[in-house]
Amino acid sequence: MTLGQKAVEMKALSPMLAATSVETRNAALRAIADALQANKQVIFEANEKDLNLADIKGVADQIVKRLKFGEEKLADVISGIESLIELPDPLNRTLIRRELDEGLVLNQVTCPIGVIGVIFESRPDAMVQVSTLCIKSGNCAILKGGSEAEFTNAALFKVISEAAYSAGIPEGTLLQAVTHADIEELLWADQSIDLLIPRGSNTFVKYIMDNTNIPVMGHADGKCSTYVDKDADLEKAVRILVDAKVQYPAACNATENIFIHSDIAGKLVPEMARAMKENGVQLRGTPEIMALTEDCVEAEEEAFDTEYLDLIVSATTVENMDEAIDFINRHGSHHTDAIITENDQAAEKFMQLVDSAGVYRNCSTRFADGYRYGFGAEVGISTGKLHARGPVGLDGLVTYKYKLYGDGHIVGDYAAGRRQFHFKDL
Repeated sequence: MTLGQKAVEMKALSPMLAATSVETRNAALRAIADALQANKQVIFEANEKDLNLADIKGVADQIVKRLKFGEEKLADVISGIESLIELPDPLNRTLIRRELDEGLVLNQVTCPIGVIGVIFESRPDAMVQVSTLCIKSGNCAILKGGSEAEFTNAALFKVISEAAYSAGIPEGTLLQAVTHADIEELLWADQSIDLLIPRGSNTFVKYIMDNTNIPVMGHADGKCSTYVDKDADLEKAVRILVDAKVQYPAACNATENIFIHSDIAGKLVPEMARAMKENGVQLRGTPEIMALTEDCVEAEEEAFDTEYLDLIVSATTVENMDEAIDFINRHGSHHTDAIITENDQAAEKFMQLVDSAGVYRNCSTRFADGYRYGFGAEVGISTGKLHARGPVGLDGLVTYKYKLYGDGHIVGDYAAGRRQFHFKDL
């Protein structure tokens, strides 16, 4: 049976998963957490195979960092599952209850999207996050991980699916796509798959968007910026900038560009450059930055349009905040951008005018994460503006339907004027 045929069967199964109780879905999450812990050695051995192959193939360091799945990643994903269990049921919540006329009541109620295809590169922990989020939100999931994590993904999927089915989740509502040809089948399955979520490089995500009729939710890149205002606390600024670049440079929410108000550049740049160097970061700066520190190399023309995903950061000075805002809105990826300032008015202006999914004040862009937002986990970050934006957790994986309860009501009576609507929220 082809993947497309399996997707057709999954579409038919999706109402059964949507109808499961939150107790059943939570029990499946608990079973998955326990099974991951019980089978960790099998998973770690599979991951070691992938890491060895990556070393032989000369895979880039930033991809290897994402690929590694050890005790720390295991603890993180299990913690995420436990947080998911504690979250309220996202399904069957009444958003609107409105009496249209006597005996005619309209309810707007949350429900799953249906069948979601998630295609991700490098990170095997995404297999756990995505599958458990889909289970909690009542969505069927087709999961396609990158070939560089082939053995780890296979081990994780086996553990997850067997544990979920044993706890009462309908069998067949989780599916792993394996080959590159499977991706092409996914892209054409617009009658069976309701949403695609790609996680990967700019080129990869753009390819998905350009080659399917299925709605796509995600982001192509993460060119995040931090602007240091003239009223910034300099000690606070250095601490935040280092974290935003160093804490996990391969992540899409790491800061790639730093804009510094010229009034404070003379004081901030030497301290920032020294701190970056101490943390192994290569600072690439414009002539204005280079004139203030020796710990800097010249930024190339395309530097401020580059997502490094590495211990490299670009820096420049600006004459005012408007200059920074304009550059971020024109050249950024609308992912996450931050201002460092003690000026309330400046902060509110920046946060109002920067057109990004996340806009922060006095904190690291690395906070852009579903787990850190209290979502339990995330299926990805959306920089679009329709349906879901920013880290996509449970609320981003549900839609709604309208349920209308009547008692012999017909539209003809209203068209003829025999009855009138008297809209009243209940």
